[in-house]
Amino acid sequence: MSNKEAFQQELDARHDKYERLVKLSRDITVESKRTIFLLHRITSAPDMEEILTESEIKLDGVRQKILQVAQELSGEDMHQFHRAITIGLQEYVEAVSFQHFIKTRSLISMDEINKQLIFTTEDNGKENKTPSSDAQDKQFGAWSLKVTPVDYLLGVADLTGELMRMCINSVGNGDIDTPFEVSQFLRQVYDGFSFIGNTGPYEVSKKLYTLKQSLAKVENACYALKVRGSEIPKHMLADVFSVKTEMIDQEEGIS
Repeated sequence: MSNKEAFQQELDARHDKYERLVKLSRDITVESKRTIFLLHRITSAPDMEEILTESEIKLDGVRQKILQVAQELSGEDMHQFHRAITIGLQEYVEAVSFQHFIKTRSLISMDEINKQLIFTTEDNGKENKTPSSDAQDKQFGAWSLKVTPVDYLLGVADLTGELMRMCINSVGNGDIDTPFEVSQFLRQVYDGFSFIGNTGPYEVSKKLYTLKQSLAKVENACYALKVRGSEIPKHMLADVFSVKTEMIDQEEGIS
């Protein structure tokens, strides 16, 4: 075999791996979004624990997909394939941090997320169908995938939009405590992103504007609830919230 043919085979194998990773990333994104949609039902569901349990099962399924990504990247430089998987990892961070916030009203750390992405041979037996898995089991015994700081930050930035939607849903169900909890949390996240400013990656600084919008909408709605909450029936609070957010959108469009 000539050097040219050897290089061609190596390039073909790398392109095939890249395409498999893109497909896995797409699956991770879809399943993570479904988990987020499920978690939004928690504001109106009578049994919160049931939805949290179901969401954990869904996230376990997502982690099985991430295990397959880790196996594909075994022995490879992750940064060469990072572009193929970054969207899926960001969506996973968003889903798992949303679930963590609902449970604890706090932000999950990157270390906590990465600890959940260390897999043993027992985890591999649940779902993975990689042909070379038996050989890899004997060679490695475990796999891991680390979410990069940029993936983590972008996932957290997207989380703020979901929290804003959670506020709207909560107010619609007469819950006026959640918006104030979310507002305080979003302020802390925004302050943290402000420290990064323009010194971080371009994608992170671009998300800062969206994060600021979400914070402004929640804070203005909280202001309306605080000032007029006692005189407005609970079933009409959602209208106040939506009117406030529409006014902010119009002001931003003018400016």
